[in-house]
Amino acid sequence: MKELSTWLIIGYVINFILVIVLVGFERRDPVVALAWVLAFTLLPIAGAIIFLFFGKGLKSYTRRKYALKAQRDEEYSRILKKQHEIFRTRESERPYTDIIRYLLAVNQSIYTDDNHVKIFTDAAEKYNSLFCDIENAKETINLLYFIIRNDETGRKLLSLLEKKAREGVEVRLLYDDFGSILTPKRIFNGLKRAGGKVHLFFPVKLGSLLKINHRNHRKIVVVDGKIAYMGGMNIGDEYMGKKKPSPWRDTHIKVQGSAVYFLQERFAMDWLYATNEDLSNQFKKFFTHTTFAGDVGMQIVTSGPDSKSEEIKCGMIKMINEAKRYIYIQTPYFVPDKPFLEAMRMAAASGVDVRIMLPGIPDKRYVYYTSLSYVGEMLDAGISVYLYPGFIHSKTIVADDTVSTIGTTNIDIRSFQLHFEINAFMYDEDTAVECRKIFENDAEKCFVVTKEWYNRRGILQVLKEGFYRLFSPIM
Repeated sequence: MKELSTWLIIGYVINFILVIVLVGFERRDPVVALAWVLAFTLLPIAGAIIFLFFGKGLKSYTRRKYALKAQRDEEYSRILKKQHEIFRTRESERPYTDIIRYLLAVNQSIYTDDNHVKIFTDAAEKYNSLFCDIENAKETINLLYFIIRNDETGRKLLSLLEKKAREGVEVRLLYDDFGSILTPKRIFNGLKRAGGKVHLFFPVKLGSLLKINHRNHRKIVVVDGKIAYMGGMNIGDEYMGKKKPSPWRDTHIKVQGSAVYFLQERFAMDWLYATNEDLSNQFKKFFTHTTFAGDVGMQIVTSGPDSKSEEIKCGMIKMINEAKRYIYIQTPYFVPDKPFLEAMRMAAASGVDVRIMLPGIPDKRYVYYTSLSYVGEMLDAGISVYLYPGFIHSKTIVADDTVSTIGTTNIDIRSFQLHFEINAFMYDEDTAVECRKIFENDAEKCFVVTKEWYNRRGILQVLKEGFYRLFSPIM
């Protein structure tokens, strides 16, 4: 008993020191800081351990990621400077120019307007298209995924990549170790023997445990520097609804055009960090200049724990703030911070038709209960809430038939602050209309939440929601 008391005292002393560091030097969001202080108080020893694993930022990644940016060619720098001048001085020629200007300034996200976009809402269709483009690859295939399953879909992809590597195509595969922690590493041996390069992002081992909460949630594929894929779908049978939760609804896009350059660049930056292999000297080989027939305006935007500001989140908030008629949101997890929540409320109060679609069948119970805890506030603000009859993994926002964003970013604090994410912001009427119609088609299948239904929740569920919400800033 005496030894236990001693350890508790030591734990409280350590936690007190961490509170001083957190409040005095970290300069964190007060809500997040308060959640950590509560964790330190309730968990005198475990709180310190959890903070060491999940509470720290990533200084080293920030330093190294700019090594590649510094080597961008003169043409890139010239375009960046020219776009700054154009969007700073030109009167708005289209809606949402302010978003373009903002993302250009804070994320160096160059705007391109020669892109073609195909939207996938069916995983089988996306995989068929992806595998076909990989089959036709001539020079390079670069892939980054959060999850690669050891199932039929995963094995089919790896078999195809092995085949292309044996044909002499340069194959690079980067995947998140924690996201794919249940995937045995032996399944990649065939690709390695064929000459393909396979690497982990933040390997789960003793030396990297302090980074375990910072995962690479991006999904990027670039084939021959001409065709790219990005969005919500990883590699696994569950994305086709073959596993629980089911049915599964997701959104992914195929991009052709100059925006592919910037998807390739992001892959190269993450590859550099994971492997120390600098691909900048091969950019001309990767980024094949081609004349494209597309006309979709686009910016590729990334954010993560290495960012100085939460660029994707702030871009979304600007979409909400500038919406005049409607803003439709699909997200599997809804744990917004105060700025995002207030933006939604203000839009609804201004007469904008704000709708949000969440899963009716969750994959993570604690996130599901946290998301439900916000539904009452949404309804009180005049925001329509839809529950999809399955698990909706789509991360999509569309506004006013004019602007849309599709990518990997969930509307939650984890995506905003802890994960490495990537989104395409698209400025095109046809693309936005298609996104709106997808939302409306999904909405026809949904249960529309009413205040009466919401108020009938049992006391146990209300308590669960409150508990999980309390710790949501650090979960």
